[in-house]
Amino acid sequence: MNDPDGDLIAAIAAGDARAADAFVRRHVHRVTALAQRMLHDPHEAEDVAQEVFLKAWREARRWRPGQAKFQTWMHRVTLNLCYDRLRKRREVSDPDAGAETADPAPGASEMWLAQQRARRVQAALATLPERQRAAIALCHFEEMSQAEAASVLEVSVDALESLLARGRRALHAKLADVARDLMGEVGDGRTA
Repeated sequence: MNDPDGDLIAAIAAGDARAADAFVRRHVHRVTALAQRMLHDPHEAEDVAQEVFLKAWREARRWRPGQAKFQTWMHRVTLNLCYDRLRKRREVSDPDAGAETADPAPGASEMWLAQQRARRVQAALATLPERQRAAIALCHFEEMSQAEAASVLEVSVDALESLLARGRRALHAKLADVARDLMGEVGDGRTA
């Protein structure tokens, strides 16, 4: 198995600070974005990303190439750290907290509407069970193949497909009413 990070990991294991910096630059956006989608909190997502890269630095010496891609391991660590934080939470935050008011400038209403849609989608995603949320985040936002996502989640591809299907159905149901509200549609209550 050819690991695109193999050379960097070997250099990090040897103590090369530039390799560690290059590795972080290569992956920080994806790790932080995955944590943000799982936790729905940018500050916690940054904390998780820092923990992930510290673990990567510590584990680089023990990494054995050929078993799996280092990136797969890193995504698994990210999800596990997110799961730990989610288990510690006792309350669900209000998805509308801190909602911004619309700017009267031209085009501001469209931008505000897009922000509201994104908030609602993130809020709906946050209500999914952890494994469904992780499957959707990996396949749809991280653009992993189903085989890669299944490997990260340590499930079969069939199990991943089941998680995706259940998650998509739940999102569709949660967002059907929200779509009408955000679009200002009135009607008989049926969805398209």
